[in-house]
Amino acid sequence: MALPRVYADFQNIDDANRLRLTCAGTLQDLAQHGIQLHQGLVLTFYSDDADDHGQPDELRVEGVVHYDPDGQCWVAAINWAAIRHASEEGVKNQNRNRGQVFA
Repeated sequence: MALPRVYADFQNIDDANRLRLTCAGTLQDLAQHGIQLHQGLVLTFYSDDADDHGQPDELRVEGVVHYDPDGQCWVAAINWAAIRHASEEGVKNQNRNRGQVFA
């Protein structure tokens, strides 16, 4: 089953390079999905972006949710090298179906 997609501002990071889950779009998506954040929850985070032709092609990455007591907010630890465009997911899935996996 696919992880729920939740908006995150990829430029809203804390000192540990974790996404702060505090923006309005994040809170709206959490409410819409009925998600309550808790320690260790894994979600797919997305942010608006465009391809080379100006067409929408959002950025996506999986992250693990943690509560930051110093910042008094929820954050998500992500692998910054794993950020991908939505259009890349279709290519990866097609290659997997043919027995090929490309990173």
